[in-house]
Amino acid sequence: MQTQVADEIWIATALLHRQHPDRSDFSVDEIVMRAEAENVPDSQLRVELWEHAIQHCVVNNAYDPGRYRMLFETSKERRRLFRPEDPFDLGRNLGRFTPRKDEIPPNYRELIDWYWNEYIGGGCQAADPILSLRGLGKAIWADEDADAYVERLREGRSDQDFLGYQPVHLPR
Repeated sequence: MQTQVADEIWIATALLHRQHPDRSDFSVDEIVMRAEAENVPDSQLRVELWEHAIQHCVVNNAYDPGRYRMLFETSKERRRLFRPEDPFDLGRNLGRFTPRKDEIPPNYRELIDWYWNEYIGGGCQAADPILSLRGLGKAIWADEDADAYVERLREGRSDQDFLGYQPVHLPR
């Protein structure tokens, strides 16, 4: 199994975030040095680490040629891990933003769980206006049996019939 350079950059950045939870971002140099220090087995060329940290993995850069969504550029030569609510170049829409567990060494696989459970921590759902509607209005249907509702619709009875609603006719 050969570890991809993009995955090495993600691993290095995730390790920095865990080591320094008080910091919001890291310099490209820090990320590359951490990736080199990890010396991931079966890794590719070291010169590619810089290119991936500067361009290929950065979501708010135009894709060229990588479509990864692994890092977010917070300012010139500063990066942090991508969050699903971050704006990104549309050419990267289908790019992955974490390594695949089966494609990285076993000792780094728990970083992916850390990313979803702690780094993201569900925050991406709250930031999305559509996903934030989840569960809205569930109290309206709390006492309604789904099968009974469908049966009532099939019989031609409306919600007004069910609720005892009587329309009011106003004189003209």
